[in-house]
Amino acid sequence: MAKDAKKVAQSILEAFGGEENIHSMAHCATRLRVVLVDDDLFDKESIEAIEGVNGYFFQSGQHQVILGTGFVNKVYAALVEMGVAEGDVKEEAKKNMSLAQQLTRAFADIFIPIIPVLVATGLLMGLRGLLLNGFNLELSSQLLTLSQVLTDTAFTFIPVLVTWSAMKKFGGSPVIGIALGLMLVAPQLPSKWAVTFGDAEPLLLPFLGFDIPITGMQSSILPAVFMGWLASKIEKTARKRTPEALDLILTPFITLLFSLVLGLVLVGPMILGIENVITSGIMYFFELPYGIGGVIYGGAIQFLAITGMHHTIIPITVKMVSETGYDLINPIGTAAIAGQAGAALAIISATRNKVKRSNMTSAVIPAFLGITEPVMFAITLPKVKPFLYGCLGGAVGGGLASLLGIAAAGTGSTMLPGMLLYIGDGLLQYILVIAVALTTAFLATRFAYKEKTEEITQNTNLTEKTS
Repeated sequence: MAKDAKKVAQSILEAFGGEENIHSMAHCATRLRVVLVDDDLFDKESIEAIEGVNGYFFQSGQHQVILGTGFVNKVYAALVEMGVAEGDVKEEAKKNMSLAQQLTRAFADIFIPIIPVLVATGLLMGLRGLLLNGFNLELSSQLLTLSQVLTDTAFTFIPVLVTWSAMKKFGGSPVIGIALGLMLVAPQLPSKWAVTFGDAEPLLLPFLGFDIPITGMQSSILPAVFMGWLASKIEKTARKRTPEALDLILTPFITLLFSLVLGLVLVGPMILGIENVITSGIMYFFELPYGIGGVIYGGAIQFLAITGMHHTIIPITVKMVSETGYDLINPIGTAAIAGQAGAALAIISATRNKVKRSNMTSAVIPAFLGITEPVMFAITLPKVKPFLYGCLGGAVGGGLASLLGIAAAGTGSTMLPGMLLYIGDGLLQYILVIAVALTTAFLATRFAYKEKTEEITQNTNLTEKTS
């Protein structure tokens, strides 16, 4: 039976204390995100009892109601029709965030808009791998060059995308961000890769008796983020102090000049050095013997997801693909999601109440599409032990992924959509990792969580008898 979005919306509205108690509202792929005027008026028990609501949690200053893919859009539209105010929940939620949470949120806001492009590029890499390795086709030099344009451009010129998104995030002019990003990879500068491999010398700029080496910043992430943030601050300051008659000319000029000097010449190289150290350390961690790095990451990443800090991994994976062409973290992160899905399936298999089973099934389906929050917050985390068993599955699957040495030819997609990133190279191993992580978590939850599953069965039987 189809769920009635309007009835669910009305029930949610009542649980939140009415229209006047909702300050702002938004939604993502599976969740309704709400910031309230008075949190004391919120009735958590009522909202969790609504048929059609798969779960609820409070994170980053937002009340988040899990409704499922597609259905959340209908409920959101119904609430808008009822007069609920839409708004920027992120800005309101910032008031309740710690500094670490704000930094994490900023990184997420910068990188999430460019992820679809990187995903598409990764899928194109996978398709090329299928043609070359799977079907043993030989491409002409012209077709091979065109395929490289499709697969390599986004990652080579990633600073352009990042500075554009960062400028937009921090309130600057995105077009200035594009110009700055292009300057970071300008062909007049010696390529970072050419300098690294000894094929070119860096541009030496004399300054206070020192020679500052300058190169292009192809595939660099943190310098581009810094440039976007810095340029937005310079632009805002310049715009306030520049006469309106000269604003159109002077503000972009001042912004580009000072951003380029400070970002590319002075601060940028230092941040690039820090980025290289971080990347090298992470690569070393994932290359530890016996799959240790995969075990630790696969078992621990969902703990970061609880706080939302898993978004800090995005810049690392983007840089990894930019520099190596592969994402070592992708299969391990997939194992972590598969672990939570396995634990949830074990709970569902022990639940006889049809309504509860239907709601939980709606929450677990997004996990197979790579969205882990619904299954985690609606099923495994509230029961604690299943969440830990899901992490165990992630650790086992992550360790296997590291031992097999598989990596994705791109980034952004996990679980079933992520299979396209392994076409022609590691697809069977990737499926094996998912199966091992899911099965481990399922069996651990099904057999080690006996007391709770028995309680679920007893409660279900009682419900069925009384009804």
